[in-house]
Amino acid sequence: MRYIISGGGTGGHIYPGLAIAKEILKNEPDAEILFVGTKHGLEGQLVSREGFNIEFIEVSGFKRKLSFDNIKTLLRLFRSFGRIRKILNEFKPDAVIGTGGYVCGPVVFSAALRKIPTIIHEQNAFPGVTNKILSKYVDAVAISFEESRQRFKSKAKIVLTGNPVRSELFDLDKNTAKAKLNMPEGRPLVVVFGGSLGAEHINECVTKLVNDHCEELPFNLILATGMKHYDKVTGKIEVKLPSYIRIEPYLYNMGEVLASADLVVCRGGAITVSELSALGVPSIIIPSPFVAENHQEYNARALEQKGAAVVILQNQLDSEILYGQLLKLISNKELLIKMASSAKKLGKRDAVSDIYSLIKSAMKGRSL
Repeated sequence: MRYIISGGGTGGHIYPGLAIAKEILKNEPDAEILFVGTKHGLEGQLVSREGFNIEFIEVSGFKRKLSFDNIKTLLRLFRSFGRIRKILNEFKPDAVIGTGGYVCGPVVFSAALRKIPTIIHEQNAFPGVTNKILSKYVDAVAISFEESRQRFKSKAKIVLTGNPVRSELFDLDKNTAKAKLNMPEGRPLVVVFGGSLGAEHINECVTKLVNDHCEELPFNLILATGMKHYDKVTGKIEVKLPSYIRIEPYLYNMGEVLASADLVVCRGGAITVSELSALGVPSIIIPSPFVAENHQEYNARALEQKGAAVVILQNQLDSEILYGQLLKLISNKELLIKMASSAKKLGKRDAVSDIYSLIKSAMKGRSL
């Protein structure tokens, strides 16, 4: 069988696609899988690192306000259909899966018009525009939050699966993972990241925190700045970094890092929230205020209500508030254990197998 998986831009759309691809290969070792994305997103790096083939098309997202850029975006969209037609003709997929982002729109739509079995996966409680449109044409919609069901018009096609979590995250022992990080022993580990692209405000707060409190930190600290922010952050560090503080542009070994973490500071992206829950990692979540429908805060509040996370809104965050919360949580082992337990109860580890079953069901339905 041959499968096309399309989605991109950020890790939130790419990692689900990779998890689905690995689940397909686990069940069908001879399956052929092709990713379709753009050269502008992270998919070019992440997909290739995992050993999968990827083809690129030229598309971009529409601006929310009227602008000349939208005309250029429309022209790119029309041109992309020729490229997509060539990919479909040559690869001849038995099914096409979309995991979100504007790139999957024309790919999944073109496949649906050809009567190729298609499904889409929506990670957030508030569906994106692309998936809302595609839901009218695909065979099935996999959702991660029950709240999103009412936001799709094609309710008969909707199946609650949850967010796929990378299976390799569950194969890592905490002590072994910590040893691989080669950081000072006997200290708890705090990991800070702002999503796959980084978060400038979080970076600024942690930079000031390091400059002001470097010598007194009672924990190991790893900060992933995001590729485009790395030089700016390191340029603002005014102290010589000790061995218990590490600043990286991107965490390619995120599995090991999350398995090692005693506390995570992060955005409220759906995949991040799902992985923290599945692993049972306590967190401080700073939802991005720049996302549609404020969906990150809804994701974060779901964990906070169950005692698995502390939520700090970005307009309430500064370095001292963050430092105070870190000290409060890290110094209270009993509270961290309770938060970890609460997070794990929310986790769903079998989402990717449910999505695979949905794909096969769509394929079977089309073959009848």
